[in-house]
Amino acid sequence: MSEIEAAVASLPPSAKLVYKTLQYEGPMTQSQIADASLLPQRTVRHALTKLEDVNVVEESIYIMDARKSNYHLTDRDDPQADAVSV
Repeated sequence: MSEIEAAVASLPPSAKLVYKTLQYEGPMTQSQIADASLLPQRTVRHALTKLEDVNVVEESIYIMDARKSNYHLTDRDDPQADAVSV
């Protein structure tokens, strides 16, 4: 089990669903995650906080609307990221 999988395994089901949604769909805003996962906005907010606490998700500015944030998975387990940094 990888470091990220272990971190996600201990989180609530809503956080796991948000993680999987980001894994399959790629970077998304909070409302896009809520629409794709069918979770309420408040639940998505809580799940994103939990995922950020274990350094699985990163937040960046959403280019189309700077008032929103874009969320994406970190690339800690990506072997290509390690190869590039070496």
